[in-house]
Amino acid sequence: MSTRYLDRLYAKRAELEAKLEMHNARYCFGEEEIDDGTEMDLQQRIDEVSDEIDSLERGFR
Repeated sequence: MSTRYLDRLYAKRAELEAKLEMHNARYCFGEEEIDDGTEMDLQQRIDEVSDEIDSLERGFR
């Protein structure tokens, strides 16, 4: 597995984390009144990407 793939996973995780932060900020300021599952979905996707990153990093050691 190339390090380029790992770099893309890091970038994807950062993107998802930024979306989650933006979602939480909007929710805190009352712009989103309904819990539509977005936060849970983003967190699940972050966890999946993080698990894959951990797995790949263990393989590089």
